[in-house]
Amino acid sequence: MTKLLAMGLTIAAVLLSAAPPVTSPEPTARAWKILQEGITNKSARKRANAVHALRLLPNNPKAQEMAENALDDPNPNVRAAAARALGLMRAVSAVPKLKAILNDKEPAVVLAAAHALFLLGRPEEAYKIDYEVLIGERKCAHGFVASQMDEIKDSRAVAMMGVETGIGFAPFGGPAYEVFKRASKDHDSPVRAAATKELATDRDPKIDAALDKACTDKKWPVRAAAVYAIAKRNDPALLNVITALLEDKNDIVRYDASAAVLRLSDGKPANGNEVSK
Repeated sequence: MTKLLAMGLTIAAVLLSAAPPVTSPEPTARAWKILQEGITNKSARKRANAVHALRLLPNNPKAQEMAENALDDPNPNVRAAAARALGLMRAVSAVPKLKAILNDKEPAVVLAAAHALFLLGRPEEAYKIDYEVLIGERKCAHGFVASQMDEIKDSRAVAMMGVETGIGFAPFGGPAYEVFKRASKDHDSPVRAAATKELATDRDPKIDAALDKACTDKKWPVRAAAVYAIAKRNDPALLNVITALLEDKNDIVRYDASAAVLRLSDGKPANGNEVSK
């Protein structure tokens, strides 16, 4: 009897060791919760940052629905962030809703929607808006400049302009970099953040270690850039690296990390629909 029991325990141990590890659903549940709380936050800035993070989730119906709902947000910065996210998500089915907000009273929203439509293969809409702004039919063109100047007053927004677009960071000069320096007095972070993003497409194994280290950098733009790069690499092996950032004190890093966790938890590439910003 004792021998049979011992044999049974041995067989059970072998079967358990051969079974694939069970992935805890906790990180993904937390990630969705963080994004949902961000999108419904009373702070418009946090809502915009949370919506912007959705750009990392192409081919995700739930994320697309969240972004589409944000097109109705009372704050124009949130609506603009939603439009940009839908374009970067390659959410073709959102085209009708993006066309609808081309009549938004806020120029930043209109231009974001036009750019999203351009990314979604509807360049005629973007050209039409650009033409109207050029010839002055869009009287709100000046308002657009004013709305962008409001963003420049927020050094965190300026930092993300650099991290997301790279404007002025190659060869690390130009107006955007100068604006960032004046706003934040930080000469180092934007350069390092831009360099971190460039590593997203480098498949050298040592880059994984570099991105891991960047996720603990004391400068939040560098951490945010590392999260973006890890998400773009579509490597589930790096999932644990960014899970810790779900508790990051910076909401931009926290929201992007949440989207990245969800993206990598699928364990599949995004079918070539890479975000570019």
